[in-house]
Amino acid sequence: MLGVRTVQTGTARPSMRPFLRPLGAAWTLGTVGALVGFAGSWIPSYWGDEAASVMSSERSWSSLAGVLGRIDAVHGVYYALLHLWVRAAGTSEIATRLPSALAVGVAVAGTVVLVADLTTTRTAIIAGVVCIALPRMTYMATEARSYALGTAAAVWLTVLLVRLTRRRSGIGAWMGYGLAAAACIYLFLYLGLILIVHAAYILVAHRDRVVLWLRACGLALLLAAPIVIIGYLQREQIAFLARRNYATPRNVFIAQWFGDPLIAVIGWTLIATASAALLYAVAVRDAEFPVMHRSRRRLAGLALIWLLVPTAVLLWVNASIAPVYNVRYLSMCAPAVAVLIALGSEVIAAWATPRLSALLPIALVAVLVIACVPVYAGQRTPWAKDGGSDWRAAAEYLSQHAREGDLIIFDQSTKPSRDPRLMTALYPDRLAGLQDIALTTPYTQRTRLWDAVEPNAAAVSLRSGPASIWAVEAPAAHARPDDIAMLLHLGFSVETSQRTIAAPSIT
Repeated sequence: MLGVRTVQTGTARPSMRPFLRPLGAAWTLGTVGALVGFAGSWIPSYWGDEAASVMSSERSWSSLAGVLGRIDAVHGVYYALLHLWVRAAGTSEIATRLPSALAVGVAVAGTVVLVADLTTTRTAIIAGVVCIALPRMTYMATEARSYALGTAAAVWLTVLLVRLTRRRSGIGAWMGYGLAAAACIYLFLYLGLILIVHAAYILVAHRDRVVLWLRACGLALLLAAPIVIIGYLQREQIAFLARRNYATPRNVFIAQWFGDPLIAVIGWTLIATASAALLYAVAVRDAEFPVMHRSRRRLAGLALIWLLVPTAVLLWVNASIAPVYNVRYLSMCAPAVAVLIALGSEVIAAWATPRLSALLPIALVAVLVIACVPVYAGQRTPWAKDGGSDWRAAAEYLSQHAREGDLIIFDQSTKPSRDPRLMTALYPDRLAGLQDIALTTPYTQRTRLWDAVEPNAAAVSLRSGPASIWAVEAPAAHARPDDIAMLLHLGFSVETSQRTIAAPSIT
């Protein structure tokens, strides 16, 4: 027998296996997340917030600049990106919501990478699956708004921070972080809250990086100062929040991320488990509590700060200074929820027998995913938006029954986000040939979001001779909407009527 001894010289080629496994999981789950988010996203009718996005994206560059100078500058980057997108893809629901679905996939992939950087690939996969199923994530995928893009940006900015703290990165890399943070704030102003999260994480886990982080943060705030100032000057655009009681326990604990009490109970139980394990772990050595070792403690601490601090800040400002709270504004915290749920399932598994420890996290996550299915389905029904937006159904009815040259008026008593007039911009092909008699100035010719109109009564009274008028009305608290009463008073008679709105769906 011949024995051969080999000696390897030079530098060993590093194994790619530890890198490829998390990367493969991130790509796979990110793709699944995008597909799950995209599926059925085109089914719900548009609603008011999406109307602002679509209508802004259809403006010319000069018109868009004009309106952003007066309102919605905090969404300007998103509107500009959507403007470029719709020129190629169009303004249908499937086209305008596709970027959000893709962004959800990017956020899921980022969550997997973040968790894998600080713990195991298995935990990262669990977090990714939870992230895919969370109702807040699946809802974002059906919205032509900036929240999904903002969530993806927040996740990857956090990945960058974690990697900078683990390496001996120089000032140049940290300045790159500052540039990225400024870009996030321009994408959505409330993403500035992630800097508070990062500040707390640096102070708790990486005090030797405080000076570098402060320099990067200073650069970010300097670059973002213009949009922060403009956002403050345009603060009246969220004044409507003062008339809405959004900061309720149900919104904070259920609607904000879970959308359903059962999902909230499961989610908060696992979050509380992870949080309790973290608090216990800081009092003992790693060897005595290996399920929450040092890197995992850092991940849990980061996720817990990410979960709590932005919500606490908005609730405090909302109660003490000005109304700023809305559940959608905290969408960027959804990945932190997924991370804590994954860690909570791992903690529970650590207490189980060896035979069950591998299966228990999978079982817990499976229960959560199954509980999310009805909410997911409810988000993808025709009337799923804003308590039952039915604009597409109304537009389709008109396209089938109205004749070219017929007159049309729209209810003027609703709040802007429920103004049925918006369907003329969202579904113009279905209303082609109808005369919008109350319109005075189209929105594209104004530095405001919406059309300028005259009162319906004045518009109708200027018409002479026989005419057919279609009145599109929101459901009235009394039996007869004001516009119908006005038309009857002027001698018109009701020939046909159709109710297109359905019962509110889960959103």
